[in-house]
Amino acid sequence: MGRFDHRSVLVTGGAGGQGASHIRAFHAEGADVVIAGINEDRGRALADELGARALHVRLDVTDENSWSAAVQASEEHFGPLSVLVNNAGVQNPAAPIETTDRRTWDRILAINLTGAFLGIKAAAPSLRRNGRGVIVNIASTSGVGGTAMYAPYVASKWAVRGLTKTAALELGRDHIRVNAIHPGVIATPFITEPAAGSDTPISDFYSAEPFAIPRLGEPADITRALLFLTSDEASFATGSEFVIDGGLLLGPALKHEAA
Repeated sequence: MGRFDHRSVLVTGGAGGQGASHIRAFHAEGADVVIAGINEDRGRALADELGARALHVRLDVTDENSWSAAVQASEEHFGPLSVLVNNAGVQNPAAPIETTDRRTWDRILAINLTGAFLGIKAAAPSLRRNGRGVIVNIASTSGVGGTAMYAPYVASKWAVRGLTKTAALELGRDHIRVNAIHPGVIATPFITEPAAGSDTPISDFYSAEPFAIPRLGEPADITRALLFLTSDEASFATGSEFVIDGGLLLGPALKHEAA
């Protein structure tokens, strides 16, 4: 018996570095998984790999009609949703506010913030039909502190925090919990490869050496927390924020010989 037997889980950006980790883990725990995103080749390949309990749906998270179609396809295949993971996100090229163009600002907020808003709006009726449900918004440690040169991304993730808490208040009496996870620097192409329009990956700006846990995170670090938050084991957690960053936000740790 898996923790998610007879439950359907939709993950946006489901074929990406973190998304694929989440999809595989939910599937291994018995869930019917919906791999939602714009990368159709990778999405279909992952669905084919996992078999009958996996479905790929093309989803542009910035488009309300695309969301409606994705939720409808999910319900037609697996019934009402049990879990929504708003995982899709993009990063802006490093630039100070003064040289960040408006198109970049609009694109980052459209995907990272409006995408989560539209996801909650589209999925809530399905979760309600299921009788209960969980939404988890994947935010960022950049939504807890500031990060120079990444104003659009930081602003979008700060806003996701408020969206999470508001949704938790609105949906709690419908037995729908809403929480946020704030990953630190996770070793995926999102971090290790340059953002569109940039020559430098984000990982070049970080060294894990000062972290209390001196390594970059792995997708599985976030996935394990996500499985807990979306399971019955976390049935009393809503409107909460879970930082998983190896101590990045804490500041520099003492070196071992000084402890």
